[in-house]
Amino acid sequence: MIRRRSTPWIHKWSRPLIAAIAGLGALTTGYLAIEKLTGGSAACVAQAGVKGCNDVLSSPWAIVLGQPLALFGFLAYTGMVIFALAPLVLKSGANNTNKQLENWTWWLLLVGAIAMSVFSGYLMYLLVFQLKALCPYCIGSALFSLSLLVLTIVGREWEDVGQIFFTAIIVGMVTLIGTLGIYSGVNQSGVTPGTSGKPEEISFVPQTNPNPEFGWEITTTSGQAEIELARHLVKIGAKEYVAYWCPHCHEQKLLFGKEAYQIIESVKVECAGDSPKGKPDLCKAANIQSFPTWIINGQSYSGVQNLAELAKISGYTGSTSFKYFK
Repeated sequence: MIRRRSTPWIHKWSRPLIAAIAGLGALTTGYLAIEKLTGGSAACVAQAGVKGCNDVLSSPWAIVLGQPLALFGFLAYTGMVIFALAPLVLKSGANNTNKQLENWTWWLLLVGAIAMSVFSGYLMYLLVFQLKALCPYCIGSALFSLSLLVLTIVGREWEDVGQIFFTAIIVGMVTLIGTLGIYSGVNQSGVTPGTSGKPEEISFVPQTNPNPEFGWEITTTSGQAEIELARHLVKIGAKEYVAYWCPHCHEQKLLFGKEAYQIIESVKVECAGDSPKGKPDLCKAANIQSFPTWIINGQSYSGVQNLAELAKISGYTGSTSFKYFK
């Protein structure tokens, strides 16, 4: 009697597992995309002296082709869910048709998983070496992408293993070249090159205790674009809610520079009760949860905002040759 070879459990459950992980990825990136599009603040506990999720969301790398990067992540994960479940949902009566659908979706899953893993690897490089931030959502998304790749490879019996490696090399190279191309000019968006020919990145770690009157001294100087944006924000009635002891609030000041921030002072609201300029009741009435928080045209924007982002959300149409970015 000939015994039929049993199907490994991973082959039986690989597609539902891939769909479940991709679904979690879609929920994560979808949440971040909504927060970015609505100007909200991602629920993320920031560590003292360490950049967090909102710093990542407000960075130049969080925008691709004018849209939030998280939105493209959401579309990618949603596509993976569809590829994983399509043969299970669209079962055809013809065995050949169903087998063809199985094969095509497996290859689409493989290509998608490779591309997402390579792209996530580059984002992890940016997170560690460029942004120097801690973002659980970003790390979680990278782990989801890697898990999808592993499950795609071990989730079925591939007839030609060599073709997997060939596909991985081609897709990986195309993804990496495309990624580098997309981000090649990211630092030129809304930033003026400094003396080194590159934009100046702002980062601040307190070395001294803040002064309750003004926090720390502003050590950057403003260009004409920063001054024009500051005047525009005052003109439209924007408000910035800060606390003198908040390092991120000082980073926002450094982005404007000393001269431009003197203009912003007229719309700044100090929330620390122990400051001579403190108005905690106004901050409580405005339901301020974190610092800094901007309220522009009735919308609330939490965390440090790059000036290019402030220009966009405030309807500013002047020069965007800003000197600094975060």
